[in-house]
Amino acid sequence: MNVVTLAGGIGGARFLRGLRATVDPRSSTITVIGNTGDDLTLHGLRVCPDLDTVMYTLGGGIDEERGWGRADETWQVKEELAAYGVEPAWFGLGDRDVATHLVRTRMLDAGYPLSAVTEALCVRWSPGVRLLPMSDDRVETHVLVDLPEGRRAIHFQEWWIKHGARLPAAGFVPVGAEDATPAPGVLAAIAAADVILVAPSNPVVSIGVILAVPGIRDAIRSAAAPVVGLSPIVGGAPVRGMADACLAAIGVDSSAAAVGQHYGARAGGGGGGGLLDGWLVHDGDADTTVPEVRVLAVPLLMTDPAAAAAMARAALDLAADLSR
Repeated sequence: MNVVTLAGGIGGARFLRGLRATVDPRSSTITVIGNTGDDLTLHGLRVCPDLDTVMYTLGGGIDEERGWGRADETWQVKEELAAYGVEPAWFGLGDRDVATHLVRTRMLDAGYPLSAVTEALCVRWSPGVRLLPMSDDRVETHVLVDLPEGRRAIHFQEWWIKHGARLPAAGFVPVGAEDATPAPGVLAAIAAADVILVAPSNPVVSIGVILAVPGIRDAIRSAAAPVVGLSPIVGGAPVRGMADACLAAIGVDSSAAAVGQHYGARAGGGGGGGLLDGWLVHDGDADTTVPEVRVLAVPLLMTDPAAAAAMARAALDLAADLSR
């Protein structure tokens, strides 16, 4: 069985850990198409937060409490940069994490594409999945915000981390996405998939940015495999992070039903570009309906790896039922 999953950072990574525990590696492969819209360059280093979160989580190197960065991290480089007064001070790179970014930047500067660099980094971590960036081309999500001096665009990370998503967002722009192409292997993996899953990641700045790369949405819509998504909204609020602030900026309510309708049904056709055949929601949102999409309510709180595995099994079972 070939399973393809679209995923962002923390929520996507924890779901993938459950998925990996659910499928038999002797007869199944998992391909992850990761969001790179969060990527940025800091202190001359290219940082890919979502790819690294997936890689560290599946490789056993993640800080479990934070959900991002390395376990047993130290922060001497960050402290020294602050002592020099070097900005930005709001984004911290841990000492262990810096090594990953040094290797990535050196390989990129040598001419290797991001997909090849990611593959090389994964050799160390053995994540048990094939991790593909959505594109080798540079795509960075910017946020339109209204400041006293007028509207301006700031990098998503500045809005998310420095401002804690408290600045009202007027919109999100995946800069470079319209000219990007899917990374090698992305479209082929979608075409060969037996199941396509949409992880419980941020619908706007994670999944939405992946889908903004020309060719990916169309490939999913035309794939033979069933497409099942998992709601990142439970009881009207995101399980983690600030997806509600992102959804509000694009006029979508923070509910499982609204996010399911935002993704839309593949059966609907038309110009909306709907994706879903099935939609998993939390059992507390059992009254959710999405037109022309099979909705199933199951526990969707990843309280531990076993709960994440149960979610993954429910998604695969729904996909199998949709294929009958």
